[in-house]
Amino acid sequence: MVTARLDDKSIEIAVADRGSGLPDNIVEHLFEPFHTTKVDGMGLGLSICRSIVEAHRGKLGYEPNCGGGAIFRVTLPVPPER
Repeated sequence: MVTARLDDKSIEIAVADRGSGLPDNIVEHLFEPFHTTKVDGMGLGLSICRSIVEAHRGKLGYEPNCGGGAIFRVTLPVPPER
């Protein structure tokens, strides 16, 4: 996990792994509710995560990790100084 201040208005939290990555047909539905690859999965985890991040005026995104695996990035606004 890496955190960084992108500019005066936003921060980013990046979580990466070096697993097998995600196939393209999964990526296009990654944040849709009820879409899962797990036998017992409900397909709600990433959809709920994205809703929480967006409720805080942020963004949640995915990209493949160049060394294999996945990177999920959460970008959030920095509150103004008081």
